[in-house]
Amino acid sequence: MFNEIYKKIKEYDNIVIVRHIGVDPDALCSQIALRDSILLTFPNKNVIAIGNGSGKFSSFGKLDKIQTFSNALLIVCDTPDMKRLDSARISDFSYSIKIDHHPFIEKFCDLEYIDDTKTSASEIILSMIFSTPLLCNLEIASTLYAGIVSDSNRFLFNNTSTETFSLLAKLLKEYPISLEDVYKKLYMRPLAEVRLEGYIASNMIVTEHGLGYIVLKNDLLVSLGVDSASPGNMVNHFNYIKEVIVWATITEDVKNGVFRISIRSRGPIINELAEKYYGGGHKMASGARVKTLEEALHLMEELDELLNQYTEGDIDGN
Repeated sequence: MFNEIYKKIKEYDNIVIVRHIGVDPDALCSQIALRDSILLTFPNKNVIAIGNGSGKFSSFGKLDKIQTFSNALLIVCDTPDMKRLDSARISDFSYSIKIDHHPFIEKFCDLEYIDDTKTSASEIILSMIFSTPLLCNLEIASTLYAGIVSDSNRFLFNNTSTETFSLLAKLLKEYPISLEDVYKKLYMRPLAEVRLEGYIASNMIVTEHGLGYIVLKNDLLVSLGVDSASPGNMVNHFNYIKEVIVWATITEDVKNGVFRISIRSRGPIINELAEKYYGGGHKMASGARVKTLEEALHLMEELDELLNQYTEGDIDGN
């Protein structure tokens, strides 16, 4: 299917690349790298990557201003369903392509490449570049490496495969990526976020069934000097707490009038439940957005009941 995608890219002079709301490194890196690869291959095309950005991830590349094109191709990265699409409407485009690694939810593009065995959308983009005439350079290579590292949680997740390492070995052989710089961009953080992590660890509510969660209201975020995206960005830091099987952060986002919920699991599948609350994602890593704290707490109740029904040998997962 990569050749079919390449033919469509070659066919259209105007291309817009988007991804899901609530930007994360993989979503941003996949769309930025794909944009830059297309422009490197076809310098005369109009190719833009759009969406609401994040200052935290600005070092991975700048997004473009929204423009209106006639007869344009839309490419959607890292987005399983239409409701999570950021800054674009499918109906405004002549043709649409989806490139995604989430479990299938719905078909909303004309051509869809979905492989939920991959670590990231960035891994799929890298594989496509190596499989087609699309060009790469050091900056694109570094961006894709960052996306893969981030969404695989430094290769800790089970969807990291021999193919993942083979692709990265080829990438590192061809391009002198500074791994130190990549990891610095991904993991360097201000003292305020370290203190927020300490607050979460000290105040997390843990139920008898192994659900850990915390509510972070806006006044607390302001007092700590962090933004509403910070808690979701550090949710993977709590992966290995013995007494916790599913954990979540509930963060008030006053700018958008929602509560952001980031959820992770070491056992029960959580993405189907997250979909009920205007979210979704992977089986063990999902998110949701709700309008009220009451809805968020109701999701916690459902997660706790899911854990109650979940059967395992002991809380360690043995």
